[in-house]
Amino acid sequence: MSERVAVRKTYKLFIGGKFPRSESGRSYLVQSGSDGTANVSLASRKDARDAVVAARAAVKGWAGATAYNRGQILYRVAEMLEGRREQFVALGVPGDEVDAAVDRWVWYAGWSDKLPQVYGGANPVAGPYFNLSAPEPTGVVAVVAPESPALLGLVSVIAPAIVTGNTVVVATSPTQPLAAVTLAEVLATSDLPGGVVNLLTGRITETVPALAAHMDVNAIDLTGVADAELATELEVKAAQNLKRVLRPAPADHDWSADPGITRMTALLETKTVWHPKGV
Repeated sequence: MSERVAVRKTYKLFIGGKFPRSESGRSYLVQSGSDGTANVSLASRKDARDAVVAARAAVKGWAGATAYNRGQILYRVAEMLEGRREQFVALGVPGDEVDAAVDRWVWYAGWSDKLPQVYGGANPVAGPYFNLSAPEPTGVVAVVAPESPALLGLVSVIAPAIVTGNTVVVATSPTQPLAAVTLAEVLATSDLPGGVVNLLTGRITETVPALAAHMDVNAIDLTGVADAELATELEVKAAQNLKRVLRPAPADHDWSADPGITRMTALLETKTVWHPKGV
């Protein structure tokens, strides 16, 4: 009997809660753990636009969910990720990085119903009024994931954006995309509504300029952009509709350190309400 040839898996995009191939039909090869290669979809600008449409459609339901419910879903993601720990290890993700990524989901889940007390509050005013400030999500956020660490870095940019009610379109690491597309399989089975997280694999130089210029994207996180010239180009494109811009992270950024709340508050708007105190 001849030796069986294994079926090579094709890793697809994650858009609107589904796993489509790129509309262009393209794919590329990447290293899969230590035992071979894998096909990964090469996203196009059309895929990026489709992902924005999916993210925008999910904004109302996700932003309208209670903070407690969002926290429950993030915690469920942590549970599902921990259950698939060995799969990520087999892809070449260090075990301690998987553990740190699980803990990061839990950490942000815990902030879901506490951030309004920290970031919002009652403001002192001269007059018979209540003046209250409350945080609200920015909307659709485009994110460039860091090149490394492939899983922890990815979780560290997705979780703070969505726990506050935003939806995201993420351009994943082009050289280490398998952790991202496998995370998409975790997200698809963890009660996260379709469209809240959308993942594009391939060349960031092709998809991210389209996201930066897209008029229905409200903010862009350039964390994973290492090319200073490209980062400047993206900021210029983002200025067309006054997107919020998070600038690239330094090359020596420690992703294992306490993340703080900056990434959450950077993607929030503040609504201020005046109300008479009455007699």
